[in-house]
Amino acid sequence: MQALEINKVQLGYIPLLDCIALLWAKQRGFFEEVGLDVTLVKEASWASLRDRLAFGVLDAAHCLSAMLPAAAVADDQIGIPLKTPLVLSVNRAYISLSQSLSYALAIETTDSAQDSAKKLVQYIQQGHSVTLAHVFKHSIHHYCLREWLALADLTLAQQINMKTLPPPYMVEAMSSHSIDGFCVGEPWNTQGEIEGVSQVVASSRDVIPAIADKVLAVTAEWATQHPNTLTALTSAVLKAQQELKTLENFEPVWQLLHEFHIIRFQCSAQVHVKKYAEIESIIRHFVEDAAPHATDFIWLFEQMHKWTHSAHDLVLDQNSIEQWSQSCVEHSIYKNALKQLER
Repeated sequence: MQALEINKVQLGYIPLLDCIALLWAKQRGFFEEVGLDVTLVKEASWASLRDRLAFGVLDAAHCLSAMLPAAAVADDQIGIPLKTPLVLSVNRAYISLSQSLSYALAIETTDSAQDSAKKLVQYIQQGHSVTLAHVFKHSIHHYCLREWLALADLTLAQQINMKTLPPPYMVEAMSSHSIDGFCVGEPWNTQGEIEGVSQVVASSRDVIPAIADKVLAVTAEWATQHPNTLTALTSAVLKAQQELKTLENFEPVWQLLHEFHIIRFQCSAQVHVKKYAEIESIIRHFVEDAAPHATDFIWLFEQMHKWTHSAHDLVLDQNSIEQWSQSCVEHSIYKNALKQLER
């Protein structure tokens, strides 16, 4: 192992299931094994996480994949380039509507994503007001909501206004009737269902391709200055990902999720058993291949241009998109981390 440029790392995260590999790497001592002293830093919102990562308060972070193309073309109003050596989750979001709205729309569990979208669009076209929320402007959650509505009406999908809320506030906002629906990662959809507030009506996997959702991200400058540290960090998280796939006793993972206030509801192998099994399965299958791929960022660039009004003036020719997408990926770091892990 090559000498680390630094060994103290501030690692940011948002309380979602797909930050679990970071928590598990810390819990199991995988960071220490590669010589790193990692401090986990919980952030209140994706906006604060992005800003603190961009300006160096955080060294690395659990990050929305779509933040990287936005930063590459300064559509995030900051323009500090970000890179990723590792995918943390692939397209694991869900669309939930309030139970009262789901009842009014006669949503059935057998409805396809297109069926549920048509029912909601028809309801809106009849003059009813509906407020939907996603987690961040640059996210697969935002794009997924619009693509879902576009299954029924492209014009409405383009024109409808949506709120932005941090993931942990989605269920609370629905409980207070501030919103009628949301697209977010787990466990917040499950919490909404267990509390009797919301109902999942579509999976992002039924609406958009299998695209990277969360990634381990650093600034491009940090990656250049600390390649050995980034390789070590990546290898530790990669080791955690691999162990979580085959871990026999899942209970310690569940306890960790409770300790970090990610799971805030009663659910176990004895209570809400099906939900418990679903969450365990999600965690075990967040990624099949954790290597970042430029093709994912090409899709994200195209979605940004399609749905984000501030991006409409960007000249996004195919050559530029491909170059920017390549700039988001630290594939050599991933390969080096994999080799380090195999030793």
